[in-house]
Amino acid sequence: MLIFVTVVLGATAYCVLQAMVLPALPVIQRDLGASQATAAWLLTAFLLSASIATPILGRLGDLLGKRRVLAFVFAALSVGSLMSALTDSVGVLIAARVVQGVGGGVFPLAFGIIRDEFPPHRIPWAIGVISAVMGAASGLGVVLAGPLVDTLSWHWLFWVPLIVSALALVATIVVIPESRVRASGSVNLPAALALAAWLLALLLGLSKGTSWGWTAPGTLGLFAAAVAGFALWIWIENRSAVPLIDLKVMRIPAVWRTNVAALLLGLGMYSTFVVVPPLMQTPSEAGYGLGASVTDSGLILLPSTIASLIVGLLIGRINIRFGAKYPLVFGSALTAGSFVVLLVNHDHVWGFMLWSLLQGVGIGLAFASITSLILDAVPVEATGAATGMNANIRTIGGSLGSGVIASLLAAGTLPSGYPKESGYVAGIVVLCVATLAAAVASALVPVARRGRVTVIQPVVQSAPSDATGGTATATTAAAVVAPQTSRIGLPTSQIGLQNSRTGFQSSQIAHLPDRLRRSGRDPVADPAGTPNPAVTPDSPGTPGETIAAPTPAG
Repeated sequence: MLIFVTVVLGATAYCVLQAMVLPALPVIQRDLGASQATAAWLLTAFLLSASIATPILGRLGDLLGKRRVLAFVFAALSVGSLMSALTDSVGVLIAARVVQGVGGGVFPLAFGIIRDEFPPHRIPWAIGVISAVMGAASGLGVVLAGPLVDTLSWHWLFWVPLIVSALALVATIVVIPESRVRASGSVNLPAALALAAWLLALLLGLSKGTSWGWTAPGTLGLFAAAVAGFALWIWIENRSAVPLIDLKVMRIPAVWRTNVAALLLGLGMYSTFVVVPPLMQTPSEAGYGLGASVTDSGLILLPSTIASLIVGLLIGRINIRFGAKYPLVFGSALTAGSFVVLLVNHDHVWGFMLWSLLQGVGIGLAFASITSLILDAVPVEATGAATGMNANIRTIGGSLGSGVIASLLAAGTLPSGYPKESGYVAGIVVLCVATLAAAVASALVPVARRGRVTVIQPVVQSAPSDATGGTATATTAAAVVAPQTSRIGLPTSQIGLQNSRTGFQSSQIAHLPDRLRRSGRDPVADPAGTPNPAVTPDSPGTPGETIAAPTPAG
């Protein structure tokens, strides 16, 4: 439980820090005397840093040990928060946001630690709570931003996360054990540079397309550089003996289809901050809007925070009962339905609150299930890299959606300077279509079939007489194959989880009879590979058979 509390603290600090700055951006811009374009870099710098660091740090955790890398992540988050809390320079603040973006690595590392240290039946619950923290803490950041800025100053937007991340750093060093499961190899520096280059070009193009123009030479040049960098990255990874991101794992149907759903859900969730708070804060004199303050708009979003937390506490039982796919489909569809509610009732407070509640439930179900599907599909040594890329894909979706919606809002303005209501309506339609498409993509994620689990039983039997006429007693390992599923409702052979208390991976045990049939030998008694006549590669391997592998007496 202390391990779990530690990673939850760190995840909360990162998400709150990510969300708090958005509603307070106009105040920070005014106090620092910065232009709107310069102030926008407070968001862009954080986004770029997190997007590049997340998959790379996830992979480093697989290679070097998750506790060591997680401690580095919390240290960077604390240093970046301290820099922001103490400075009155916009340049230093932007640099601090770059350092804070390193905190994005907390999620793949946290998921990897949970997979290493938790018993299998507790993993869905832990993943659900961590995933719920992502949505709930973001909502909490929006809620707290107004009161902190109004009663103290915007510097306290960074003091609060600093305290939490510092506690998480100390707890990581004291509580979390070092990883027992590590990938082999080293860091692929060319692949890391290529990955950073195409992500930088893509996200910079998406963030600047609205102000530069989507057909401007600079924007098109960045997108061309992103395509070229992506092709180079693929080429490097495919030819590397030790890839940074194993593209074979990324091509697993359950992985890439889940990532498509993650892209669309990221668009639907993160882009709401571009639509909903400004829509609520628009004065009613414009013909629409609620005229809410920053604090009021945060409180209206509170149902989403509460709903996400409740769903996170229940998602473990839900996934045990229904699996991870169906909550993902239902959550995506419910999120799409919430935007229909907002589309029809965005002139009333209750319409926003009902949207907030439905979206909190939908996103809570969907995000937790996405992570479970990824973990179920990938080998244990690829956990950090796979979940890091999944988190990154959500960020890319949010950047894409934010750019599209910002363009829709800028397409028409009123004499007062506020966007036309039609721009917000078009933005809500985009979010609804994206999350509905996520539901369709989720429905195409393959469901793990019920498989077989292998039980190793010691058997004592008489052996044939030896050359001297005596008999010897031999101990055999009988691998009894029977249809069975794990406690989380998935075939044990497909989970690949390691129980830290036993040191065995269920996937290694479950595939043992296949390996015996292929090799024709007992791997324990005959490591050299002497053929075993009792086990042949042509053995049918039907459920219920017993494969006898003689071993020396005693």
